[in-house]
Amino acid sequence: MNLQQLRSVREAVRQGFNLTVVAEVLHTSQPGVSRQIRELEEEIGIELFVRAGKRLTGLTPPGETVLPMIERLLQEAHNIRCAGQEFAAQGKGTLTIAATHSQARYALPPAVRDFSTRYPEVALRLKQGSPQQVAEMLLAGEADIGVATEALASFPELVALPCYQWTHAVIVPPKHPLAQDAAQGLPLTLERLTQFPIVTYEPGYTGRSHIDEAFQRRHLKFDVVLSAMDADVIKTYVGLGMGVGIIAAIACDEERDKDLVVLDARHLFATNMTRLAVRRGTFLRGFVFDFIHCFAPPLNRQQVERAMADTATADAEL
Repeated sequence: MNLQQLRSVREAVRQGFNLTVVAEVLHTSQPGVSRQIRELEEEIGIELFVRAGKRLTGLTPPGETVLPMIERLLQEAHNIRCAGQEFAAQGKGTLTIAATHSQARYALPPAVRDFSTRYPEVALRLKQGSPQQVAEMLLAGEADIGVATEALASFPELVALPCYQWTHAVIVPPKHPLAQDAAQGLPLTLERLTQFPIVTYEPGYTGRSHIDEAFQRRHLKFDVVLSAMDADVIKTYVGLGMGVGIIAAIACDEERDKDLVVLDARHLFATNMTRLAVRRGTFLRGFVFDFIHCFAPPLNRQQVERAMADTATADAEL
Protein backbone atom coordinates (compact mmCIF):
# COMPACT_ATOMS: atom_id res chain seq x y z
CA MET A 1 0.00 0.00 0.00
CA ASN A 2 1.37 3.42 -0.92
CA LEU A 3 0.23 7.04 -1.02
CA GLN A 4 -0.14 7.10 -4.79
CA GLN A 5 -2.65 4.26 -4.60
CA LEU A 6 -4.61 6.13 -1.93
CA ARG A 7 -4.53 9.35 -3.95
CA SER A 8 -5.82 7.50 -6.99
CA VAL A 9 -8.83 6.23 -5.04
CA ARG A 10 -9.57 9.62 -3.49
CA GLU A 11 -9.34 11.50 -6.78
CA ALA A 12 -11.47 8.90 -8.56
CA VAL A 13 -14.28 9.79 -6.16
CA ARG A 14 -13.63 13.53 -6.29
CA GLN A 15 -13.59 13.59 -10.09
CA GLY A 16 -16.84 11.67 -10.50
CA PHE A 17 -15.07 8.38 -11.38
CA ASN A 18 -13.63 9.90 -14.57
CA LEU A 19 -10.16 8.35 -14.73
CA THR A 20 -9.07 10.61 -17.58
CA VAL A 21 -9.54 13.63 -15.33
CA VAL A 22 -7.96 11.79 -12.40
CA ALA A 23 -4.85 11.12 -14.49
CA GLU A 24 -4.61 14.82 -15.36
CA VAL A 25 -4.95 15.87 -11.73
CA LEU A 26 -2.31 13.37 -10.57
CA HIS A 27 -0.02 14.06 -13.57
CA THR A 28 0.06 10.45 -14.66
CA SER A 29 -1.63 8.19 -17.23
CA GLN A 30 -5.10 6.67 -17.14
CA PRO A 31 -3.69 3.10 -17.25
CA GLY A 32 -1.43 4.08 -14.37
CA VAL A 33 -4.40 5.21 -12.28
CA SER A 34 -6.31 2.02 -13.06
CA ARG A 35 -3.29 -0.05 -12.08
CA GLN A 36 -2.84 1.77 -8.78
CA ILE A 37 -6.50 1.22 -7.86
CA ARG A 38 -6.47 -2.44 -8.87
CA GLU A 39 -3.24 -3.16 -6.97
CA LEU A 40 -4.69 -1.62 -3.81
CA GLU A 41 -7.89 -3.64 -4.17
CA GLU A 42 -5.88 -6.83 -4.60
CA GLU A 43 -3.74 -6.05 -1.57
CA ILE A 44 -6.66 -5.42 0.79
CA GLY A 45 -8.83 -8.14 -0.74
CA ILE A 46 -11.95 -6.14 -1.62
CA GLU A 47 -13.29 -4.19 -4.59
CA LEU A 48 -13.66 -0.52 -3.80
CA PHE A 49 -15.49 0.49 -6.98
CA VAL A 50 -18.52 -0.62 -8.92
CA ARG A 51 -17.55 -1.21 -12.55
CA ALA A 52 -19.34 -1.26 -15.88
CA GLY A 53 -16.79 -2.85 -18.15
CA LYS A 54 -13.61 -0.86 -17.61
CA ARG A 55 -15.45 2.21 -16.32
CA LEU A 56 -15.87 3.06 -12.65
CA THR A 57 -19.45 4.01 -11.84
CA GLY A 58 -19.51 4.28 -8.05
CA LEU A 59 -18.26 2.98 -4.72
CA THR A 60 -19.07 -0.47 -3.41
CA PRO A 61 -20.28 -0.77 0.21
CA PRO A 62 -16.73 -1.73 1.29
CA GLY A 63 -15.49 1.27 -0.69
CA GLU A 64 -17.87 3.56 1.20
CA THR A 65 -16.41 2.23 4.45
CA VAL A 66 -12.76 2.49 3.41
CA LEU A 67 -12.90 5.96 1.77
CA PRO A 68 -12.97 7.95 5.06
CA MET A 69 -9.95 5.94 6.24
CA ILE A 70 -8.11 6.83 3.03
CA GLU A 71 -8.98 10.49 3.52
CA ARG A 72 -7.59 10.39 7.06
CA LEU A 73 -4.37 8.66 5.98
CA LEU A 74 -3.75 11.24 3.26
CA GLN A 75 -4.55 14.06 5.68
CA GLU A 76 -2.02 12.71 8.17
CA ALA A 77 0.59 12.35 5.42
CA HIS A 78 -0.01 16.01 4.58
CA ASN A 79 0.30 16.91 8.27
CA ILE A 80 3.64 15.11 8.50
CA ARG A 81 4.97 17.12 5.56
CA CYS A 82 3.73 20.35 7.14
CA ALA A 83 5.31 19.45 10.48
CA GLY A 84 8.61 18.79 8.74
CA GLN A 85 8.44 22.14 6.97
CA GLU A 86 7.61 23.90 10.25
CA PHE A 87 10.83 22.71 11.85
CA ALA A 88 13.09 22.65 8.79
CA ALA A 89 12.03 25.96 7.25
CA GLN A 90 10.46 28.20 9.87
CA GLY A 91 9.09 31.42 8.42
CA LYS A 92 9.15 30.06 4.88
CA GLY A 93 6.46 28.43 2.80
CA THR A 94 3.12 29.11 1.14
CA LEU A 95 -0.17 30.19 2.66
CA THR A 96 -3.29 29.79 0.53
CA ILE A 97 -6.40 31.73 1.54
CA ALA A 98 -9.82 31.14 0.00
CA ALA A 99 -12.31 33.98 0.45
CA THR A 100 -15.42 35.56 -0.98
CA HIS A 101 -14.92 38.70 -3.05
CA SER A 102 -16.13 41.05 -0.33
CA GLN A 103 -13.74 39.55 2.22
CA ALA A 104 -10.82 39.55 -0.22
CA ARG A 105 -11.49 43.12 -1.36
CA TYR A 106 -12.45 44.84 1.89
CA ALA A 107 -11.59 42.78 4.97
CA LEU A 108 -8.37 40.91 4.18
CA PRO A 109 -5.99 43.63 2.84
CA PRO A 110 -4.82 45.02 6.24
CA ALA A 111 -4.09 41.52 7.53
CA VAL A 112 -2.31 40.53 4.29
CA ARG A 113 -0.18 43.69 4.46
CA ASP A 114 0.82 43.18 8.09
CA PHE A 115 1.47 39.46 7.63
CA SER A 116 3.63 40.02 4.53
CA THR A 117 5.74 42.52 6.43
CA ARG A 118 6.31 40.01 9.21
CA TYR A 119 6.80 36.98 6.93
CA PRO A 120 8.45 38.19 3.71
CA GLU A 121 9.45 34.62 2.78
CA VAL A 122 5.92 33.22 2.91
CA ALA A 123 4.21 33.31 -0.49
CA LEU A 124 0.54 34.24 -0.22
CA ARG A 125 -2.03 32.84 -2.64
CA LEU A 126 -5.54 34.24 -2.67
CA LYS A 127 -8.43 32.31 -4.23
CA GLN A 128 -11.97 33.67 -4.54
CA GLY A 129 -15.36 32.01 -4.72
CA SER A 130 -18.76 31.67 -3.12
CA PRO A 131 -18.97 30.43 0.51
CA GLN A 132 -19.76 26.97 -0.88
CA GLN A 133 -16.68 27.09 -3.13
CA VAL A 134 -14.52 28.36 -0.26
CA ALA A 135 -15.61 25.36 1.82
CA GLU A 136 -14.94 22.97 -1.07
CA MET A 137 -11.42 24.36 -1.53
CA LEU A 138 -10.70 23.76 2.15
CA LEU A 139 -12.07 20.24 2.04
CA ALA A 140 -10.07 19.42 -1.09
CA GLY A 141 -6.85 20.67 0.50
CA GLU A 142 -6.58 23.52 -2.01
CA ALA A 143 -6.58 26.22 0.70
CA ASP A 144 -5.23 26.49 4.24
CA ILE A 145 -7.70 29.11 5.48
CA GLY A 146 -11.20 30.03 4.34
CA VAL A 147 -12.94 33.34 5.03
CA ALA A 148 -16.65 33.75 4.31
CA THR A 149 -20.02 34.21 6.01
CA GLU A 150 -22.08 31.90 8.23
CA ALA A 151 -22.26 29.19 5.54
CA LEU A 152 -18.87 27.81 6.58
CA ALA A 153 -20.34 26.70 9.90
CA SER A 154 -22.65 24.23 8.11
CA PHE A 155 -19.75 21.92 7.14
CA PRO A 156 -18.94 19.48 9.99
CA GLU A 157 -15.53 18.72 8.44
CA LEU A 158 -14.51 22.34 9.02
CA VAL A 159 -13.70 24.27 12.17
CA ALA A 160 -15.43 27.61 11.58
CA LEU A 161 -14.54 30.41 14.00
CA PRO A 162 -16.50 33.68 14.39
CA CYS A 163 -14.42 36.76 13.49
CA TYR A 164 -16.59 39.86 13.29
CA GLN A 165 -20.14 41.00 12.63
CA TRP A 166 -21.23 43.29 9.84
CA THR A 167 -24.40 44.80 8.44
CA HIS A 168 -25.85 45.89 5.11
CA ALA A 169 -26.21 49.40 3.71
CA VAL A 170 -28.38 50.88 0.99
CA ILE A 171 -26.72 53.00 -1.70
CA VAL A 172 -28.41 55.43 -4.10
CA PRO A 173 -27.43 58.36 -6.34
CA PRO A 174 -27.58 61.80 -4.64
CA LYS A 175 -30.84 62.84 -6.33
CA HIS A 176 -32.66 59.58 -5.68
CA PRO A 177 -35.98 59.80 -3.71
CA LEU A 178 -34.44 57.74 -0.88
CA ALA A 179 -31.61 60.25 -0.56
CA GLN A 180 -34.21 62.99 -0.33
CA ASP A 181 -36.11 61.00 2.30
CA ALA A 182 -32.93 60.74 4.37
CA ALA A 183 -32.31 64.49 4.03
CA GLN A 184 -35.79 65.10 5.42
CA GLY A 185 -35.23 62.74 8.32
CA LEU A 186 -37.67 60.09 7.06
CA PRO A 187 -36.87 56.51 8.16
CA LEU A 188 -35.76 53.89 5.65
CA THR A 189 -38.24 50.99 5.55
CA LEU A 190 -38.61 47.72 3.67
CA GLU A 191 -41.94 48.92 2.33
CA ARG A 192 -40.26 51.97 0.84
CA LEU A 193 -37.52 49.83 -0.75
CA THR A 194 -40.10 47.70 -2.57
CA GLN A 195 -41.09 50.79 -4.56
CA PHE A 196 -37.77 50.71 -6.44
CA PRO A 197 -35.81 48.14 -8.46
CA ILE A 198 -33.07 46.48 -6.42
CA VAL A 199 -29.44 45.80 -7.34
CA THR A 200 -27.74 43.43 -4.91
CA TYR A 201 -25.72 40.23 -4.48
CA GLU A 202 -26.35 36.92 -6.14
CA PRO A 203 -27.95 34.23 -3.96
CA GLY A 204 -25.33 32.59 -1.78
CA TYR A 205 -23.10 35.67 -1.57
CA THR A 206 -22.46 38.27 1.13
CA GLY A 207 -25.52 37.87 3.30
CA ARG A 208 -28.04 37.73 0.44
CA SER A 209 -30.08 35.18 2.42
CA HIS A 210 -30.64 37.75 5.18
CA ILE A 211 -31.85 40.27 2.61
CA ASP A 212 -34.35 37.80 1.17
CA GLU A 213 -35.51 36.69 4.62
CA ALA A 214 -36.23 40.26 5.73
CA PHE A 215 -38.67 40.84 2.87
CA GLN A 216 -40.19 37.37 3.18
CA ARG A 217 -40.94 37.82 6.88
CA ARG A 218 -42.99 40.90 6.02
CA HIS A 219 -44.59 39.17 3.02
CA LEU A 220 -43.16 41.84 0.72
CA LYS A 221 -42.18 41.33 -2.90
CA PHE A 222 -39.07 43.10 -4.19
CA ASP A 223 -37.73 43.34 -7.73
CA VAL A 224 -34.05 42.42 -8.17
CA VAL A 225 -33.19 43.78 -11.62
CA LEU A 226 -29.49 42.91 -11.39
CA SER A 227 -27.45 40.67 -9.11
CA ALA A 228 -23.67 40.36 -8.89
CA MET A 229 -20.92 38.82 -6.74
CA ASP A 230 -19.00 42.08 -6.49
CA ALA A 231 -20.00 45.19 -4.49
CA ASP A 232 -18.04 47.39 -6.89
CA VAL A 233 -20.14 46.07 -9.80
CA ILE A 234 -23.31 46.80 -7.83
CA LYS A 235 -22.10 50.35 -7.17
CA THR A 236 -21.41 50.89 -10.87
CA TYR A 237 -24.94 49.99 -11.90
CA VAL A 238 -26.51 51.95 -9.06
CA GLY A 239 -24.54 54.95 -10.32
CA LEU A 240 -26.04 54.38 -13.76
CA GLY A 241 -29.52 54.65 -12.27
CA MET A 242 -30.54 50.99 -12.61
CA GLY A 243 -31.85 50.73 -9.08
CA VAL A 244 -31.26 50.87 -5.34
CA GLY A 245 -28.18 48.99 -4.18
CA ILE A 246 -28.00 46.77 -1.09
CA ILE A 247 -24.40 45.92 -0.22
CA ALA A 248 -22.23 45.05 2.76
CA ALA A 249 -21.52 48.14 4.84
CA ILE A 250 -17.82 47.20 4.89
CA ALA A 251 -17.81 47.73 1.11
CA CYS A 252 -18.72 51.41 1.48
CA ASP A 253 -15.83 53.85 1.17
CA GLU A 254 -16.50 57.53 1.78
CA GLU A 255 -13.75 58.70 -0.56
CA ARG A 256 -14.28 56.20 -3.40
CA ASP A 257 -18.08 56.36 -3.21
CA LYS A 258 -18.47 60.14 -3.03
CA ASP A 259 -20.91 60.03 -5.97
CA LEU A 260 -23.30 57.81 -3.98
CA VAL A 261 -25.35 58.30 -0.84
CA VAL A 262 -24.95 55.55 1.77
CA LEU A 263 -27.96 54.82 3.99
CA ASP A 264 -27.66 52.74 7.16
CA ALA A 265 -29.80 49.60 6.82
CA ARG A 266 -28.75 47.67 9.92
CA HIS A 267 -32.28 47.98 11.31
CA LEU A 268 -33.75 46.26 8.23
CA PHE A 269 -31.58 43.18 7.77
CA ALA A 270 -30.14 40.66 10.20
CA THR A 271 -26.54 41.05 11.29
CA ASN A 272 -24.04 38.85 9.43
CA MET A 273 -21.09 36.96 10.87
CA THR A 274 -17.80 36.56 9.03
CA ARG A 275 -16.13 33.28 9.88
CA LEU A 276 -12.64 31.92 9.37
CA ALA A 277 -12.41 28.18 8.78
CA VAL A 278 -9.76 25.49 8.61
CA ARG A 279 -10.15 21.82 7.86
CA ARG A 280 -10.62 19.67 10.93
CA GLY A 281 -7.56 17.59 11.79
CA THR A 282 -5.14 19.74 9.78
CA PHE A 283 -1.67 20.53 11.13
CA LEU A 284 -1.35 24.32 11.06
CA ARG A 285 2.10 25.83 10.76
CA GLY A 286 3.03 28.64 13.12
CA PHE A 287 2.63 31.37 10.52
CA VAL A 288 -0.93 30.20 9.82
CA PHE A 289 -1.86 30.91 13.44
CA ASP A 290 -0.17 34.30 13.12
CA PHE A 291 -2.19 35.17 10.02
CA ILE A 292 -5.41 34.19 11.78
CA HIS A 293 -4.46 36.52 14.65
CA CYS A 294 -3.65 39.32 12.19
CA PHE A 295 -7.09 38.99 10.60
CA ALA A 296 -9.06 38.44 13.81
CA PRO A 297 -7.06 39.64 16.85
CA PRO A 298 -9.33 37.86 19.40
CA LEU A 299 -8.28 34.52 17.87
CA ASN A 300 -4.89 33.68 19.35
CA ARG A 301 -3.19 30.33 18.89
CA GLN A 302 -4.48 28.84 22.14
CA GLN A 303 -8.07 29.72 21.32
CA VAL A 304 -7.82 28.31 17.80
CA GLU A 305 -6.25 25.07 19.02
CA ARG A 306 -8.93 24.73 21.70
CA ALA A 307 -11.66 25.29 19.12
CA MET A 308 -10.11 22.70 16.81
CA ALA A 309 -10.10 20.21 19.68
CA ASP A 310 -13.68 20.97 20.70
CA THR A 311 -15.69 22.96 18.17
CA ALA A 312 -18.92 22.39 20.05
CA THR A 313 -18.01 25.09 22.55
CA ALA A 314 -16.01 27.34 20.23
CA ASP A 315 -18.67 29.97 19.65
CA ALA A 316 -19.41 30.25 23.35
CA GLU A 317 -15.78 30.63 24.30
CA LEU A 318 -14.63 33.09 21.64
